[in-house]
Order: sequence, then structure tokens, then C-alpha cells
Amino acid sequence: MATNKIQTGIRFEPELLYKITQVAKYNKRSLNAQLEFLAQSCVKEYEAENGSIAIDEEALYNK
Repeated sequence: MATNKIQTGIRFEPELLYKITQVAKYNKRSLNAQLEFLAQSCVKEYEAENGSIAIDEEALYNK
């Protein structure tokens, strides 16, 4: 399955990782889907308070 998503490595304290995993299970999501949902929620909240974040297409795709 091809995807255009970028893979990252995130470090967590064991207790926090366990708790996020439990929340994901409750929401019937994978850990990855839960983290993506939380990140999207964070950005949406930030943009609601501070305005839209401009995307630099060149920097985004030409690393």
C-alpha cells in the first residue's frame, strides 16, 4: 500500500505511551491513527486561535 505520508520517530515516556495506546484502543484506532488525530486537533486549535499556518510548498517537498 503506497502512501505519501512521512514516517517519523517519536520518543515517549513509557507511561505516556501506554496511556495513549489505551485511548487509541478505546477509540478503535491504531496508535498511529490516534497520534495523527491528536496532531490534527492540535493544529486545528492553534489555527483557530492564531490564524492559518502558511505552507511553503517548496520547503515541504524539496528537502
